[in-house]
Amino acid sequence: MPAPKKARPGTRTPRERVRVLITGARIHKRIQALAREIRKDFPGEPLHLISVLKGGVFFLTDLARSIPGEVSFDFIAVSSYGQKTHSSGQVRLTRDLDSSIEGKTVIVVEDILDTGMTLRYLLRLFQQRKPKHLRVAVLLDKPERRIAAVRADYVGFSIPNEFVVGYGLDYAERYRNLPYVGILVLGPGLKKKPAED
Repeated sequence: MPAPKKARPGTRTPRERVRVLITGARIHKRIQALAREIRKDFPGEPLHLISVLKGGVFFLTDLARSIPGEVSFDFIAVSSYGQKTHSSGQVRLTRDLDSSIEGKTVIVVEDILDTGMTLRYLLRLFQQRKPKHLRVAVLLDKPERRIAAVRADYVGFSIPNEFVVGYGLDYAERYRNLPYVGILVLGPGLKKKPAED
């Protein structure tokens, strides 16, 4: 009797699978390049990285470890709210920073730049707090989805308008731990959660 087939890595149910879009090796190499670029722009200057929870944590830790010199970091959390599965475009703060950013060189670290609504909110909030410099680093940029007129200063990868998971990005709080970025393929009858902002 033949042995049962093993499930492929990243597969949760027969109706749901993940197709690799960006390998872990490519991500690691690109983050090292971004770290060099950031340090070149601010040589010898202390850098304060701010991660947007939860998705940005993987990117922040790998980026911070790749930047030479003095680096500190903090975390912030926001949520978009609207009716049920549709984002209203309104953003609210759910967890604030632990310390002041006044006079600091701040790098906002995001997993994905999608509609830009969340980033626009954060940039306005941070600018009011008078940092010395304010820059944005995103691992993934999805320009086709942009609504707000915002841009990142440092971009890992520009990607097509697909629903992606892995390396911090989730579907119903799953797949964040995948070491790569993949496209989530859902079978009939399954719905994707609202897009990241």
